[in-house]
Amino acid sequence: MQRKTISYAKYGYYFSIPFVLTFLIFALYPLVYTVFIGFTDLRGLMKTDINILEFPFDNFKAVLTSPSFQKAMSNTLIIWIFNFIPQILVALLLTAWFTNRHLKVRAQGLFKVLIYMPNIITAATIALLFYSLFGYPKGPINDIMLAFGWIDSPMNFHLQKWTARGVVAFIQFWMWYGHTMIILIAGVLGINPTLFEAAEIDGASATQIFFRVTLPRLKTILLYSLVTSMIGGLTMFDIPRLFLLGGPDNATLTTSVYIYNQAFSGSYLYNRAAAASLIMFIIIAILSSFLFFIMRDKDSVLQRKRERKMRMVARAKAREVAV
Repeated sequence: MQRKTISYAKYGYYFSIPFVLTFLIFALYPLVYTVFIGFTDLRGLMKTDINILEFPFDNFKAVLTSPSFQKAMSNTLIIWIFNFIPQILVALLLTAWFTNRHLKVRAQGLFKVLIYMPNIITAATIALLFYSLFGYPKGPINDIMLAFGWIDSPMNFHLQKWTARGVVAFIQFWMWYGHTMIILIAGVLGINPTLFEAAEIDGASATQIFFRVTLPRLKTILLYSLVTSMIGGLTMFDIPRLFLLGGPDNATLTTSVYIYNQAFSGSYLYNRAAAASLIMFIIIAILSSFLFFIMRDKDSVLQRKRERKMRMVARAKAREVAV
């Protein structure tokens, strides 16, 4: 007698229906609609009819030639660079410290929790905290600098361009270096421990092991950190918006704050905001592709080329034999 088999595969599709519907309604549809209205004249709260522009790329031209967008783009790049470079360096140093086989750091769990904790605090809380820390004329930072004689009179950090940018960059660094450290530590723990043991037997120092064994095998993790940090940096919104509302003199105006202002302030230029969003998407895609290219595994690429060449030679020989 043949036994009837029960296929449970269909139940997987049933359980995935809520996610698929949520993705279609709250992710895919807004994305497609945003791309569409970037080519239209949609603006204003009471407008109901939408018309595609006679010159569809007018919105994109207006955004790219806008001094405010250019300022926001330069601010975004400056703030991201000034927070990511120290972020990755500190994360690498902490990773080397925590994963060193000889140091055997005690209370690692406590240190990791304390370092990671800023990442789970809400952005609004952090913005208010740092606004108070750098308060003028009375604030903890001003009081400390006056007590040590570093300044003669209180500084208004909120009204100076570079200090405002520096504070925003420091906040971003402080919030995310713990997150980057945790990812790097996870990558190190995934490396075969026999490689470290072999290096130690050969007499390699801790520094040599880190740069010659650990870092080369963290390339994929570093690429992930670079790409995610770049995406987060080019779309940063909460801290610049909540800390100084883009001021002073648009010194902390980022592209995401610019898009928000275009869509929900003044004339409600939804078409310009959509065009700016699509421009940022294209910029992020290009930069991500560039990072993937420069950090690719060259050995594996060469190996694939050799295999492809060998297959082509084998096919050519097979055709010759057939003839």
